[in-house]
Amino acid sequence: MNLLTLHCEPQLGKAALDDAARESLLAKLPDWTIRDGQLTKTFRFPDYYRTIAFVNALAFVAHREDHHPDLSVHYNRVVVNFSTHDAGGLTLNDFICAAKTDALVATA
Repeated sequence: MNLLTLHCEPQLGKAALDDAARESLLAKLPDWTIRDGQLTKTFRFPDYYRTIAFVNALAFVAHREDHHPDLSVHYNRVVVNFSTHDAGGLTLNDFICAAKTDALVATA
């Protein structure tokens, strides 16, 4: 399954992924972890300009996928947290958006 080719779908009324599915998908995402029920990763940048450029690019992806992360923005780093509130946990949408977030940095 190539997460980059998939798109998010509404999750209202759907169940969160089970442990086995989460772990299988997590294996496709280097440096992402599951903490407090969220898929999380810290991205580091050399300066504030690049940090904000990343945030703006991520905002565009999140809007296009209609799946929005919680962000903690600092001078040279951004902590990205994905979870699906409608499903009460992690869904495929979170892993799709995490892969697309990694792709932003890979192409920069």
